[in-house]
Amino acid sequence: MKKPFVTLSQLEAITAQYPTPFHLYDEKGIRENARRLKAAFAWNPGYKEFFAVKATPTPAILKMLHEEGCGVDCSSLTELMMSDRCGFRGEEIMFSSNDTPAQEFALAAKLGATINLDDITHIDFLKNTIGYIPKKISCRYNPGGTFTLGESEEGFQVMDNPGEAKYGMTRPQIAEAFRRLKELGAEELGIHAFLASNTLSNDYYPALAKILFQLAAELKEETGCHITFINLSGGVGVPYRPEQEANDIAVIGKGVRRAYEEILVPAGMGDVAICTELGRFMLAPYGCLVTRATHEKHIYKEYIGVDACAANLMRPAMYGAYHHITVMGKEDAPCDHKYDVTGCLCENNDKFAIDRMLPKIDMGDLLVIHDTGAHGFSMGYNYNGRLRSAEVLLREDGSTQLIRRAETPEDYFATLVW
Repeated sequence: MKKPFVTLSQLEAITAQYPTPFHLYDEKGIRENARRLKAAFAWNPGYKEFFAVKATPTPAILKMLHEEGCGVDCSSLTELMMSDRCGFRGEEIMFSSNDTPAQEFALAAKLGATINLDDITHIDFLKNTIGYIPKKISCRYNPGGTFTLGESEEGFQVMDNPGEAKYGMTRPQIAEAFRRLKELGAEELGIHAFLASNTLSNDYYPALAKILFQLAAELKEETGCHITFINLSGGVGVPYRPEQEANDIAVIGKGVRRAYEEILVPAGMGDVAICTELGRFMLAPYGCLVTRATHEKHIYKEYIGVDACAANLMRPAMYGAYHHITVMGKEDAPCDHKYDVTGCLCENNDKFAIDRMLPKIDMGDLLVIHDTGAHGFSMGYNYNGRLRSAEVLLREDGSTQLIRRAETPEDYFATLVW
């Protein structure tokens, strides 16, 4: 059973100060999870987590993760700018993008970020843009084919088919890229790959590690390049459904270590640093969307309307993703009512739940929509002129902090030319 990290009495006090809907984050949970991740890879002296900014681009959260020793993974100009303003410096920033505009490469180089090239043609594009090739640089690998392992949120429906993905280089291309980069002055090379999204399996990272470690050993022999880091990227998932079992990051870390000692150490590569760029795993369970029941409708189905909508949380509307819902104060009540829980957009897919069994919902009830700490607020938009909601941090001492105010109509109109 999923339990909210906040109580009804706490929420009533918070909503008296901040009107619903809003995203709420758990500082204690975030910090503890960051420390578990760090401990799981402490066996690797060079290990570093580069948090995927796209998951939750909120300065207060980024600064908190920085305090816990994390770097950031950026994929756009504004993410680079935000990370710089949040105090991340030089090699604390990984820049992994695709179809990259020149100005973004230029800023990444100016900030001293480690650039992760998505395509072999980007080598000359980068050199022509900034005038040189950085001494430390990375390439993204795409092995092609399909990749299935363990359980993903939607049964291997997301990012499980590398051969259909637009990202990364083929095996021959990455070897050629390494040779070319070495010729142009690169001294430290890295490898990156992302093969599956939200895997619920302790075996995913170790399986990916074996692929990348073997590739690294081969590339060292083929190209003579000095490979100093391997980025396992993201893909370690979270259990959105209450019946799903969570990953054990300590077990995952041990599995990667076994692969490291079996493949890299015998290849004379025992000094290679391991990187990760987790987003969902880091934050999803430690955020929720707080909303209030505002309408009920009785036609061919039973509908509960809430004051949040897909503009606040796109995942259910976008691809039918499941997010658990708790009716606050009724956690122990029988789930004997079948509802569609809906938002106010003029789109029929604006539904947080379809045919969901829940306790009887009364108007004014507070609902917590779980696991929105990553890819929640960040995917918001202004369709129908709906405004993005506030973000609130529940501090470790029980106090709250507004970390992003709600948008106003003035914000919506600010970019218009009348």
